[in-house]
Amino acid sequence: MAPGAAIFDVDGTLTDTNHLHVVAWWEAFRQAGHTVSMPDIHRAVGLGSDDLIERLLGPDRDRDQDAAISSAHKVLYGTYVDRLSAFAGAGDLLRTLAGRGWRVVLATSASGPELAALRRAVDADEAIRDTASSDDVDEGKPSPEPVELALELAGTDAGQGVFVGDTVWDMEAASRAGVRAVALLSGGIPQADLEAAGADAVFRDVADLLAHLDDSPFAPEQG
Repeated sequence: MAPGAAIFDVDGTLTDTNHLHVVAWWEAFRQAGHTVSMPDIHRAVGLGSDDLIERLLGPDRDRDQDAAISSAHKVLYGTYVDRLSAFAGAGDLLRTLAGRGWRVVLATSASGPELAALRRAVDADEAIRDTASSDDVDEGKPSPEPVELALELAGTDAGQGVFVGDTVWDMEAASRAGVRAVALLSGGIPQADLEAAGADAVFRDVADLLAHLDDSPFAPEQG
């Protein structure tokens, strides 16, 4: 594949943050009087706040609580912001792809100060062309809208795009947008689930993908 758009999810893909989100959501639900299991929350991480609450509490919930639950999650997660960490090799992977001519774009449900903190943790701003955040789209993943916007920001079409993520929502969004999907196991989702959702290739984490870049959808001979 000729270099095109290298689109990356952030939480669980470039940064080791999924379980922090799980704990923050668990406490936010508890404060609102709901008992939600951490495994259920883990499987929902990667959805936007509204969709995550809908999935975990259902359509018959008291919707008047939604804003407070979402706000509580944001506040609780915010206590970790100064300590967020990237996975080893995250910045190196982005810089390597940019050096090969790929246009690196982030597609994430994070925004504002949270996104700024994640980018600081990755420490590869010079390699990142643009970002499609939750502030920029009407629907988050698994809608294809974030991936489609990332393609637009990269100035390329779906046939030249590769999306890297760690959740089934990432894989579904990539498939719906018509780009190749690379899944990482670093977010804690089983390989079989990621493949069933549309993953074309699966790697352990960003370091593993970087080490096997020429055996991935980013290889020059692919496509």
